[in-house]
Amino acid sequence: MTEQKKYTLTVGITLVIANMIGTGVFTSLGYQVGSIPSGFAILVLWAIGGVVALSGAFTYAEISTTLKKSGGEYHYLGKIFHPAIGFVSGWMSLLVGFAGAISVVALAIGEYSYVLFGIPIKIVAIGAIVLVTGVHLFGVKTGGAVQNILTSMKLLLILFFCIAPFFVAENIKSGISFLPHEGDLSLLLSSGFAVSLVFVVYAYTGWNAAAYIAGNLENPAKNLPRSLIIGTLTVIVVYLALNAMFLYSATFQELDRKIDIGNVVAFKLFGEKVGLLFSFFFSVALLSTLSAMTIAGPRVLEAMGDDYPKLKTLASKNRFDMPYIAILAQGAWSIFLVLVSSFKEIIQYISWSLSIFSLATVLGIFILRKKYPKEQRPFQVPFYPLPPIIFTICTCWMIYYVTENNPWIIVYSLATVVPGLIIYFAISKK
Repeated sequence: MTEQKKYTLTVGITLVIANMIGTGVFTSLGYQVGSIPSGFAILVLWAIGGVVALSGAFTYAEISTTLKKSGGEYHYLGKIFHPAIGFVSGWMSLLVGFAGAISVVALAIGEYSYVLFGIPIKIVAIGAIVLVTGVHLFGVKTGGAVQNILTSMKLLLILFFCIAPFFVAENIKSGISFLPHEGDLSLLLSSGFAVSLVFVVYAYTGWNAAAYIAGNLENPAKNLPRSLIIGTLTVIVVYLALNAMFLYSATFQELDRKIDIGNVVAFKLFGEKVGLLFSFFFSVALLSTLSAMTIAGPRVLEAMGDDYPKLKTLASKNRFDMPYIAILAQGAWSIFLVLVSSFKEIIQYISWSLSIFSLATVLGIFILRKKYPKEQRPFQVPFYPLPPIIFTICTCWMIYYVTENNPWIIVYSLATVVPGLIIYFAISKK
């Protein structure tokens, strides 16, 4: 692939930002305020999620610049541990990681736009998937330009939302305090806090997005670490500011169990007529996330098609040099998930399943450093081994409490993993 057909550093950064800033921050707060009703504890929750994501980004930056190929966990786990583990990771990316996340974003777009247009949520969700899938069939230049525009619009919308409460009437303030109070420590150590971390981890999912296009990025040795780290740091600041604004503007009761948090706050700040207009803006902003996942996800399927002759169709390119079969396959599966799943079910399953493979990849840094000498690793994790240790401890803590809260999630994950293993052994035979 020529440099003219590769994604720039700007696209790499916006890809990370767009993958992360999506349904999670605009929806998950409604599932947190019930179990941890404290402004201070909620901001600590989002800060911890940011530290975990940044620790993962540092670690992935070293792994991805060492192994130098698109595909994300599929490629890394296959190289570090065993091809079967990598294949299962790619299989999960198809079924859950990207397609599942796309379906959640699409449902959120439908949820936000429903109050304005009244069109059934799933119809809007399917339309959004079809639209974005179609755009990315027309090449890197077109897809990258659309991605930059949508992400810029999203960041401008968030910036406006963060400062808007300071210019409206005094009586909209929720009265929620962000200072620590008695009882906050017990909330921070509670199972409810750990389970709430699931939704925060989902909101931060995407910090590793640029790693999926390592082979499609200009000067990946420099631009890949920059994309991961700059994108993640930007999102941490945005998330803390945005959640503080939500809590400043609306009470716990108004936010509890609500999916369209942005609509709740917009209607309260600006009234019904202007609030309806913001419903449309939120829907457009979420298209940025859907677009970013449509860029990254098919690269996993493309890598699998390159590695396994029986899957070579997945690597087929159209005249715009895009893996069109992989893009269409991901879009079709996403539409199926929209039709059969609920919002909350998908989020919990995605967070748990993807955390397992991210954890395995981060732990792989200890093996990678034994296999590859320093001169073959263009980027080294700062403060090593602290970042991978932080990531491992926090992720294990979350996985433990989620499993204790819902043991069936292990069964669901195994039901997805086992077919992937069967397919691997069937197609890997020479």
